[in-house]
Amino acid sequence: MKYLLLLFIIITVALSCKKDKVEHVPTPYELKIPSHFPVMQIPEDNPMTVEGVALGRKLFYEKKLSGDNSMSCAGCHAPSSAFSDPNQFSEGIDGVTGTRNSMVLVNVGWNNFFFWDGRAKTLEEQILIPVEDPIEMHDDWTDVMSTLRSDVTYKNLFFEAFNTTDIDSTHAAKAIAQFIRTMISGSSKYDVMYKAENNLPLSASEQIIYATVTPEETAGYDLFKSLNGADCFHCHNGPLMQVQKFSNNGLDATFSDNGRGDVTGNPSDFGKFKVPTLRNIEYSGPYMHDGRFSTLEEVIEHYSSGIQMSSTIDPLIEFASQGGVQLDAYEKDLIKQFLLTLTDETFINNPDFQEPQ
Repeated sequence: MKYLLLLFIIITVALSCKKDKVEHVPTPYELKIPSHFPVMQIPEDNPMTVEGVALGRKLFYEKKLSGDNSMSCAGCHAPSSAFSDPNQFSEGIDGVTGTRNSMVLVNVGWNNFFFWDGRAKTLEEQILIPVEDPIEMHDDWTDVMSTLRSDVTYKNLFFEAFNTTDIDSTHAAKAIAQFIRTMISGSSKYDVMYKAENNLPLSASEQIIYATVTPEETAGYDLFKSLNGADCFHCHNGPLMQVQKFSNNGLDATFSDNGRGDVTGNPSDFGKFKVPTLRNIEYSGPYMHDGRFSTLEEVIEHYSSGIQMSSTIDPLIEFASQGGVQLDAYEKDLIKQFLLTLTDETFINNPDFQEPQ
């Protein structure tokens, strides 16, 4: 009986010391979507959480994602440049430059495809690619995750975000995607103009902004939309200032980069690239898929007189055969003044998008 009693005590103590399995339920994140924006479709397998966004923000600025610990996602997507690269081509960790300008990360939660050629169908898929690209971050996700698993801080952050210790690159991509989906720009002067145009209610602060809209900005907007004016509205309209399509916008008569055509293999797609948003265009230069234009004046001049004809030219560029819409100097200035209304300083300077301290 003495031995049985001792055994009972040992088992009782052992059971009382056994740790319960720890679980963490992530906190749902409420996206701040402007009232005049469409609903953002969030993937069912990657719901937005406070912890996921926080982890994604840290990973976005984490240089350990590159092969020599010298480059982060922010290296090619700088906040001060509307989360794009102010250089024509980004330089990877091995000193190799790419052949396309880094796209802006603005309102990409509404995009249906990614990269200039649309080769990634989801944001999560897009995020996985640069880390292993030899001309970009040139690392291996297996090595990256091994490094992050050995870091107690990251180990805890991943657990809090996904309630698992069995983390992999999929979790990392999901977290970064959650952070990028919070990067919403919808507080520019253009937004006030758009809301007023569509008879949507303006807040008191928006009414003050609307009172500052100049006749030149209004005229530039009208010219921007006019079929017989600048004719920009086919590809850039609505709250997002972006149509989800691929277009050959007349940059070249022959192509050194086939763009979408290299993905589909279809000659009718040669020279076509993803239509970018015009939001914060003041900060996102250089422009076009290859960053060939340094200024807004050059961009406007291209559509005015620099259109090159080819077999895949977008048919919506209605004045392509005459080289463009042939704006005069005054009209070009009006277009530029309107484009500057797309600047959203609150987005550029939002502390929630900056590198965490």
